[in-house]
Amino acid sequence: MFVAVLLLLVTLSVQGRNGEKKAEAQRPGHVSVVIVGATGDLAKRYLWQGFFEQYVNQVSGGNTFSFYGGGLSPASTATPIFFEIVKAVSCSKETSPDRCALLKEQFLRLAEYRQLKTLEDYQELAKNIEKELQQEGIPEAGRLFYLSVPAFAYADIADKINNSCRPASGAWLRVVLEKPFGHDFRSAQLLASQLGSSLKDEEMFRIDHYLGKQVVAKILPFRVENKKYLDPIWNKHHIERVEIILKETLDVKGRIPFYDQYGVIRDVMQNHLTEVMTLLTMRLPVNMSSTEEVLQNKMQIFSNLLPIGKNQAVTGQYQAYKTSVQQEMNKTKDHVSLTPTFAAVLAHIDEAQYEGVPIILISGKMLDERVGYARILFKNNVFCLQNHNSVHCKPKQIVFHFGHGQLKYPAILVSKNLFKPVLKEGQWKEVTEHTDVDVLGLPISDYYVQTPSENREAYSELISQIFAGSKNSFISAENLLASWGLWTPLLSSLAGSFPRIYPGGADNGDMLDLRMKGKDISYSSEVVIIGADQMSGTSAKDFQVMQGKFRSAAMVSAWSEELVERLAADIQASAEAAVREGGVFHLALSGGSSPLALFHRLALHHFSFPWRDTHVWMVDERCVPPTELESNFHSLHDHLLQHVRIPYFNIHPMPVQLNQRLCVEEDAGALLYEKEVRKLVNGSSFHFVLLGVGYDGHTASLFPNSKVSELGDRLAALTESPVKPHQRMSLTFSAINQARTVALLVMGKGKHELITQLSRMKDNPDKWPVTGVKPDDGKLVWYIDYDALLG
Repeated sequence: MFVAVLLLLVTLSVQGRNGEKKAEAQRPGHVSVVIVGATGDLAKRYLWQGFFEQYVNQVSGGNTFSFYGGGLSPASTATPIFFEIVKAVSCSKETSPDRCALLKEQFLRLAEYRQLKTLEDYQELAKNIEKELQQEGIPEAGRLFYLSVPAFAYADIADKINNSCRPASGAWLRVVLEKPFGHDFRSAQLLASQLGSSLKDEEMFRIDHYLGKQVVAKILPFRVENKKYLDPIWNKHHIERVEIILKETLDVKGRIPFYDQYGVIRDVMQNHLTEVMTLLTMRLPVNMSSTEEVLQNKMQIFSNLLPIGKNQAVTGQYQAYKTSVQQEMNKTKDHVSLTPTFAAVLAHIDEAQYEGVPIILISGKMLDERVGYARILFKNNVFCLQNHNSVHCKPKQIVFHFGHGQLKYPAILVSKNLFKPVLKEGQWKEVTEHTDVDVLGLPISDYYVQTPSENREAYSELISQIFAGSKNSFISAENLLASWGLWTPLLSSLAGSFPRIYPGGADNGDMLDLRMKGKDISYSSEVVIIGADQMSGTSAKDFQVMQGKFRSAAMVSAWSEELVERLAADIQASAEAAVREGGVFHLALSGGSSPLALFHRLALHHFSFPWRDTHVWMVDERCVPPTELESNFHSLHDHLLQHVRIPYFNIHPMPVQLNQRLCVEEDAGALLYEKEVRKLVNGSSFHFVLLGVGYDGHTASLFPNSKVSELGDRLAALTESPVKPHQRMSLTFSAINQARTVALLVMGKGKHELITQLSRMKDNPDKWPVTGVKPDDGKLVWYIDYDALLG
């Protein structure tokens, strides 16, 4: 089968003096390309065409190569289907018919189908590659595996490749993975871990085809090329808002089993639109070819994004979706899916450059047109008293038009009242002859328009970069987990929420129009189309905030969202009262997952909170470096402190790391914290202490059978946890019970049994430490959501 065909490969393989990778030609040799899932829809529509184009472009280079199509079906049944797909590849218009016929004939002779199901199948593939290498008598350049299969198969295939198909030393291995990369943060983390046990990070190419779109790939270069124009205006003083939009007219018929698990947020927002957002807002790299610097600058955006919660999103579902679900998934007539097919999300970046600039991400099925674009709308400080049609009074905007829509072709458009963008000769050209079309409120003639000299399909672009070993347009594990870390809390908060039902297409009218108010987003109209069967499930959520008694103390109960709103309001009221009385508010906060929704609420909605007069203390801390995810301070900083205007010297992390070691008794970290409390907090009496309670009845880091009563009047102490990390530092009962207000926050169905037990038992702090929370002169309030209270 093997025919020697020449291919030149260039890759980024040498470290520069600053750790940046520089391009260097690889050693010539044989390249094996294996597409697993070779007869699937993606391979049929894009992959084989992309690899054929790469072959054509490199046919006069210095390597030999061969192509393998792999799949679960036996070769006897799949080979005819495979060759029909491969025969369908096409040449560019510039290629003559005779040359095209020759190239296709050579490509077909290079290709074969093999069943790849068992480890033995992969071992046979490796033997076949080795045999061809021996026959040709040249060294191996590398092996490229493209996994065009469902994500659940990645780990198993990666293991088979690792155990049987690795090339000899000196040759590269590249494994391409298609999205979705997980369903949420935990699943993405697990998948990354599983793949990491078989493959090195530099061997994995996580592909997001949106990054291969020519306009998307041009965003960073455009910003660099036009730096002298953009630097003065790329900030909060000039940008009114950023819009990243992907509208589709099609439904999801035929894809329901997949789509119903993912929905629009997981399908395109967590990946495509998020990547575009980072390209638009990240700090420009000094070296555009440095994968490390580009990633570092992207990660900085993720760390500065405000949390996205339920109030920062609206969802919708086109009306016919319910019927399609029932038909394709064999559901009954009364089955209701809550999967959104439309979503609009409002994001904000909490850094000086973009403070207050709204970033709107929107995507949906069954909308009025098919179009994708990112728009930066600038403020216009010119007022035209009489000539309102003057170019100076028209919108100032830059549009990265990905394709389709009325414009039809990909382009970058800059309104003429901004600046004329730089045009570098070669891959892009200026459009000077226009059809009569409007783009986002302006006639096309009011823009400077640039478009690619040659339109190339996204997969062809990315396949070319995979061959070159360039990873700038691919998703790293760190980038992936940061994105899921942003979106997973929103997905969790939307679980159980009913999307607005919309008819689809032009009939949507203004149903999906949006209104922004502060950091929140909502539909501008209150009209909702919703079936009676959907309405019946919402009655339980109509309960209002309820007050009562629990263990002889005050209790506030509500659904989780309303409960968090109430707790945040109570903390602010306590803060305002303390500041009026003494000019300062001392707040002690606990760790864990329960307070995260509260932190988000305080950061996003309590703009008048007296943070400048607030001191934030810690109830407890794990004995880990504060840079680690397990650190309570790390969580407190990421979810609250970095998003509010609190003086840094008003923040008091627990000193668990002293003298380059963790929680060593002779370092006296707990005593240092106690001295700081006694020095700054009047009478060592915190104004407000927030606590949680664990399944075993512990609170703060005061655990059962830890003899907490022996701590006496100590305010802070080192403690031991039954789970890792075992060592902790914690405020003691003496510190907690001197507080003016102590709040115990308990949320989730999993805490129902605990609440039931606590409601029946007497005080026993040694066995159930939470029962030792008894403020001396202050008040205790239990904040319990309905899931924990009612089960």
